[in-house]
Amino acid sequence: QVQLVESGGGLVQAGGSLTLSCAVSGRTFSMNVMGWFRQAPGKDREFVADIYWSGGNTFYADSVKGRFTISRDNARNTVYLQMLGMLPEDTAVYYCAATVSGAGLERLTSATRYEYWGQGTQVTVSS
Repeated sequence: QVQLVESGGGLVQAGGSLTLSCAVSGRTFSMNVMGWFRQAPGKDREFVADIYWSGGNTFYADSVKGRFTISRDNARNTVYLQMLGMLPEDTAVYYCAATVSGAGLERLTSATRYEYWGQGTQVTVSS
């Protein structure tokens, strides 16, 4: 079993920044890829970014590329999402996810590929 706990959400003005954290506990050694997703009211959950625990290979949705950075701290079993230049359309509940899947440069952009999820943290960007 794996547990994910997100933190760092909040209210920020447009153009501002936030950094989300996702603490991973349990059978962390079995996890291969970590992802961040978000879900705005009335919309489907969408992929934001992913990272391989081993090697740190990353991939981003076009909507956040150049503004968001995903990173991991293997020693702390924590994954981060640094968000800069935030826009009102970034407003959503942000979820951390983990999976044993993934190989090579495969990108895991579908929520169905992830077995474990955090409870989510609200991010609101005011205009």
